[in-house]
Amino acid sequence: MIGKRAEIVMNRAIGNAVASAHEYFTLEHVLWSLLEESDIAETVRACGGDPIGLRSDLETYLKREIPHMKEAGAAEQGEQPVATLAVQRMIQRALFQVQSSGKDEIRPSDLFVALFQAKDSQALYLIHKQGIQRLDVFNFVSHGLKRDDEASSSDSENSGENEGQSDSSRGARGNGGASDVLKEYAENLNEKAKLGKIDPIMGREAEIDRMIQTLCRRRKNNPLLVGEAGVGKTALAEGLALRIAEGNIPDLLADAVIYSLDLGHLIAGAKFRGDFEQRLKKVLDRLKAKTAKGEVPILFIDEIHTIIGAGSVNGSALDAANLLKPMLATGELRCVGSTTYAEYRNIFEKDTALSRRFQKIDVVEPSLEEATKILQGLRPKFEEFHGVKYTNEALATAVDLSAKYITDRFLPDKAIDVIDEAGAKMRLKRRKADAESSDASAPKEVESVDQAFIEEIIAQIARIPARSVSTSQKSKLQNLDRDLKLAIYGQDHAIEALATSIRLARSGLRGGDKPIGSFLLCGPTGTGKTELAKQLAHALGVQFLRFDMSEYSERHTVSRLIGAPPGYVGFDQQGLLTGAALKHPHSVVLLDEIEKAHPEVWNILLQVMDHGTLTDNNGRKVDFRNTVILMTSNVGSRELEKRSVGFGGGGPVDGRAASKAVEQTFTPEFRNRLDAIVYFNPLDPVTVGNIVGKQLVELETQLLARNVEIEVDADVREYLALKGYDRHLGARPMQRLIQDEIKKPLSEQILFGDLEEGGNVKVTMKDGKPAFEVKKSSRPAKPAPEKEAADTPSV
Repeated sequence: MIGKRAEIVMNRAIGNAVASAHEYFTLEHVLWSLLEESDIAETVRACGGDPIGLRSDLETYLKREIPHMKEAGAAEQGEQPVATLAVQRMIQRALFQVQSSGKDEIRPSDLFVALFQAKDSQALYLIHKQGIQRLDVFNFVSHGLKRDDEASSSDSENSGENEGQSDSSRGARGNGGASDVLKEYAENLNEKAKLGKIDPIMGREAEIDRMIQTLCRRRKNNPLLVGEAGVGKTALAEGLALRIAEGNIPDLLADAVIYSLDLGHLIAGAKFRGDFEQRLKKVLDRLKAKTAKGEVPILFIDEIHTIIGAGSVNGSALDAANLLKPMLATGELRCVGSTTYAEYRNIFEKDTALSRRFQKIDVVEPSLEEATKILQGLRPKFEEFHGVKYTNEALATAVDLSAKYITDRFLPDKAIDVIDEAGAKMRLKRRKADAESSDASAPKEVESVDQAFIEEIIAQIARIPARSVSTSQKSKLQNLDRDLKLAIYGQDHAIEALATSIRLARSGLRGGDKPIGSFLLCGPTGTGKTELAKQLAHALGVQFLRFDMSEYSERHTVSRLIGAPPGYVGFDQQGLLTGAALKHPHSVVLLDEIEKAHPEVWNILLQVMDHGTLTDNNGRKVDFRNTVILMTSNVGSRELEKRSVGFGGGGPVDGRAASKAVEQTFTPEFRNRLDAIVYFNPLDPVTVGNIVGKQLVELETQLLARNVEIEVDADVREYLALKGYDRHLGARPMQRLIQDEIKKPLSEQILFGDLEEGGNVKVTMKDGKPAFEVKKSSRPAKPAPEKEAADTPSV
C-alpha cells in the first residue's frame, strides 16, 4: 500500500498538473513533488546533485514541453489530467520493491528509486545530468553512505546548507558517512579488548608470536590461521588485540588496530549487481586511507574462504578475493585470515594467486595439559557469569572425558562447552531450589561444580548412561563376567575373554588407536554368539548395532557400509556403518555371519581393527575407538562338534581343528588384527535346561502384562529340555518348542478363552504332553513393565 507521505507526494504532483492545466500527469510532476521532501533533497545532495538546480530544470521542462488542455477553462470544470503509462509503471515498480524488501508501505524514497528504471524519461535524463547514479541513491537510502568520488566535494559544499538542521540522522549521513564504513561493516577488536569483552588467551604464545612476525614483514605480511574447527583460530586474533591493548607488542605494531570484517553484513541487502563490490571497495579504501596517514589497520577475516566467489554474478571473476589481491600483494593492507584444513584444501588453496599472498600458520589442537591451562584461564569468566565455583578436578575431568567421549569435535572448544553447560545447569538447579525454599532470606552459598557433575554433563552430551562415563566404575567392570554368565550359559571362556579385553581398555593399558576389542566368535548355530553381543551392550549400557553380513555378499555392497563414491547415486548419503558409528560412538557393533560377506568388506574392517577409524565416502574419519567389534561365524562348527563329544560345562574347547577352517576362510591380515578368535561350545543337555528356565522367566514377564500368572512343573521343564535339545541346531529348536507347546495354547486362552481378563495357569504333564489348568481372575490387568533402556533396537 502507499504510505501517507508518498500519498502526499502524489497528490501534490497531481495538484501541480491540475494547476498548470496540463493534459497529462507525468514522471516529471512526481519528481518535482519529491524534491519538496527534505529527505529526497538531502539524498540528491549526498549523491552529488543540486536539488535546487534540478527543480529549476523540471519547472522549465514542465512549462515548455507538457501540452496544456485544449479547451479553455477545462481545469476549472474539474477535468483531471491523464496519468501516463510511465507513472503507473513507476508505482508498480515501487510496490514490487517494497514487497521484496519486506516493508509495509511505499515511501517517497521508494518512488525516487523507482524513477531510475524509466529509461527514456526526461526525469531520468535530468537526474543523470546532475551526476546522480542509481547505486549511489540506493546506498544512501539503505545505509546512509555517500559517494566517495569527486561528488564528495559538492557534498561538503552543500553540507553548509544543512548546519542548522537538528535531525540526528542527517548529521550521521553528513561528512562523517564515509568514516563510518568500518563501524558499519567491521568490529574494532582493540576497543573490544579495552572493554574487557575478550577472554584471556592461554598457551598460544608461539602462534601469536608467529602472527606478529608475519605482520612485521614488508610484503605479503598476511598470516593465515589454518586449523580444525574449535581449536582457537578466532581466539588468536582476539589474543593479538589483547596484546596490542596491553602494549605487549613490537613498536611497528604498537598503534595497530584490528578490524574484524563482517562479510555477511556486507552481502546482506546487496540485491543489485555492483552493490557488494562498492561496499567492499569503500571498506578497503578507508583502510588504505588510514595506512596513508601512518596508521596500522589490520583486517581480520574469519572463514576467509568465503571471500572466494562472494559477490560474483553469473560466473564473473570480480569477487571479493580479486578486490583484495592487489592490496595484499603490495603490502598496503595487512590481513589476517582463518579457515579449516578442509576448506583451505578444497577452496582457498586452489586460488594460487590468493593463497601465495598469505603465510600459512598451522593451529593444532592443544594437548590435554594445555587445554586444562586454557580452562583455568577462563575459569574466572565462567564463575562470574554463572555464579558457581569450578574445582580443579572438574576442569581436568572436563578435558579428559570430552577428549575421550566427544570425538567429533576438538579441544579446547568441546571442553569449554562442557564447563559452560555445567555452570548453566548448576545455576538453574540452584534457582529451582531457591524457589522451593521457604526461607528466602537465608544466605545463599556458592555452588561448586565437581567431578561427578561434569561426568553427568558428559553423559548427556555423548548420549550414554552416566555410569559409563564415571571414572569410578570398578565394581561394574569387576563383575562384568559374572553378570554376563547369568544371561549366557555354557560359554564361560568366551565371556572371560571379552571381559578381560574390556578391563584392559578401561585401564588405559591398551593401545589408544584401537577399538576396545575385536573378536571373531566361532561356533555352531544357536550357541549364544549373537545373544552374548546383546547382553554385553546391556551390561555396558551402550548402543547395540547389528549388521547382517549376508546382505553384503556382493563386491559393490561395500558402498552401503561406507557410502557411495563420488559420481555414483547416493553419494550425498551416509554409509550404514559409518553413519551408525557417528551417531553412536560408544556401542557394541555386531557383524553377524561375517563369513557370508564379500572379502572386500573384510578389507575395510582392517583399518577399523588396526587404527580404530574408518574413512567414509566424504573422506571423513569415523572413530571406532570406543566400540567393541564382535563378528560371528559358523566356520569350524563341524570340527567343534566332533571334538566336543562327551564334554561341556563351559570350559574352553580344543579349537585346533576349527582353527584350520578359519585359516582357510579368512586372510592372514584379517586374522592377525583380531584380539582373539573365541570358539563357542556346542550346547549340552545341562546348558539347555538352564536356557529353558531363562525362556520361561521371560514368558512369565510377558504374561504378567496380561494379568496372567503361570506355574510350570519340573516335569514340563525336563520335557522341554529333552525334546528341545538338538546338538547341531543349539537352542533355537527349544525356543520353537516352547512357542508351539506353551505359547500357542496360551494365546488362544488369552484372546478367546478363560484368560481373557487374566487368571492363573498351571502347566503339568499329561499323556506325555503339557496340559493347562486355567483359573479365571476378575482383577484388572496390570500395566506392562517398562523396557530397560539398554534393550535397544538393532540396525
